[in-house]
Amino acid sequence: MEILIKPIVTEKMTGLGEDLNRYGFVVHKNANKIQIKLAVEKMYGVSVESVNTMRYGGKAKSRYTKSGIITGKTKSYKKAIVTLAEGEMIDFYSNI
Repeated sequence: MEILIKPIVTEKMTGLGEDLNRYGFVVHKNANKIQIKLAVEKMYGVSVESVNTMRYGGKAKSRYTKSGIITGKTKSYKKAIVTLAEGEMIDFYSNI
């Protein structure tokens, strides 16, 4: 089971990273806070102070087309906000 699926790179998360030293990740649905903390420390070589997690349920979506109404659902996922120790930072753009 891969714990960290992808980092969240948005304007809001970039602002949190600069101001409060917090970074966001989409994580595996069954991962707990201890597993997330160990995975971030191992992958990025930083020390983690705290982990906050939240679950997002998929939303129901519908489209109107020539052939009728198409309904579907977006995927549900789990998000983790990781607070790093003072002086630590993660650079997501270093290996581009």
